[in-house]
Formats: sequence, C-alpha cells, structure tokens
Amino acid sequence: MRTLVVGDIHSGVRALEQLLTKAKITPKDHIIFLGDYVDGWSTAVETVDFLIQLQNDYHCTFIRGNHDELCRAWLVDQNENPQWLAHGGTATRNSYLNADRNKWDEHIKFYKSLKNYYLENDNRLYLHAGYTNLKGIDYEYFEQSFYWDRTLWELATAMDPDLGPTDAKYPKRLTHYKEVYIGHTPLSKKEFVKPQNKANVWNVDTGAAFKGGLTILDVETKEFWQSDPVHKFYPGERGRNLI
Repeated sequence: MRTLVVGDIHSGVRALEQLLTKAKITPKDHIIFLGDYVDGWSTAVETVDFLIQLQNDYHCTFIRGNHDELCRAWLVDQNENPQWLAHGGTATRNSYLNADRNKWDEHIKFYKSLKNYYLENDNRLYLHAGYTNLKGIDYEYFEQSFYWDRTLWELATAMDPDLGPTDAKYPKRLTHYKEVYIGHTPLSKKEFVKPQNKANVWNVDTGAAFKGGLTILDVETKEFWQSDPVHKFYPGERGRNLI
C-alpha cells in the first residue's frame, strides 16, 4: 500500500482526474488530500462531487483547508466575505448558485467532516497550513492555525540547511514528527514547479490555482506525479491569477 499526498486542488477537478490516472491509484493506496478543494476554477461543485464519490471507492483522508472553511461558512448563511470573493470565492459562489440546491447540504456535511490534521502511525503529520506551539499539535491553542498558519513553512525555509534534529538550534516545533506535509503556501504563482522539501517539511502546493500543476507525492519513495498546468484545462478563466 502506498501513502500518497495531494496538494491544493482549488476546484481543478479536470487536472485531478488526469493526475490520479498518471499515478495509477488503486484501492490499496491511502490518498491524503491536504485541503483547499475549492476557490479558483469554475468547477467547485464538480470537484467536491468527485471527492465524495472517490471516498466511496478508495481509502481517502481529507484535511481541512482555509478555503474550504470559508466556503462552508458561505453555504451556511450566504454572508459574503469580500476577501473570500476576491481570492477565488467568486468562482465557487457562482458554481454553487448554478447547482442543484440539494447538493448544498451534502457538501456542507463534507466540509464539516474534514480533519484539521492527520498523524500517521509512522509519525508523519499531514495538515493544510501549520501549527505554532513548540510542543506540537496536541498543544495548539487555536485550531484555525492548522489551516491558516504560514509561519511553519517560513521557519523551515529560513533555517540553516546544515542544522540537524539533534542540534541545539534546530526548531523545537519540528522535532516532534518524522515529516510534516503541508499545502497552503503556493511555491509559485507564475511558474510550473516541483514540490519542495525544507528541513523535515514538505510543501506540496505547486500553484494549481495559478500557473502551476497539481501534485501527488508518494511519501515513502518521494516519487511524484504532476498534472498539466491547471489553467490549460480552463481556457478563458483566470483562476486566482489576479494580475
């Protein structure tokens, strides 16, 4: 059985379908999705429909992303958050307004069922964004950090690459887990890029909402597969490319 981790999709279900074919997924694989399933391209409803169906046939774990929580909040009360609309929410709102309202309740249940994090038996941690407590996830004060924090990736990228886990200056935050897998902070908004590893943190957000592709990575072998640039599946759309 492989453990495969998927970066931020941002409504790019057409790219996801291609990606899962490239990776030749099987029911024996454990597929961990790192969140941000919506907000970007026009197929938000279709993306969540696909994920709900996928979990019926495959072993899937779905992590909560900040965009998923913003979408859930809008579905519950239709209170329009201007920041959400400006950063991909408009496409998601339009997708839901054009969909059968019977889907809304089903999707709200999906968003509510998402996990803030997943800690595997091999001590690999999967979450959308990060955590701030030096003692690790069990001591985090604010659960929103799991899907909003950016300081974990900033910390990993700012570290001296020669530091090891036994060094006194190695960040305590990173010592509790064998590896940490995140999305949330796109590695590029303008180019097609590969996933990156800094210290024991792996960032798998390769910019699917912008000019990049969608990525799936085998956590044991570190082999990875990528879709074509996602914007090519959505000609005439801008995704989250605001400029």
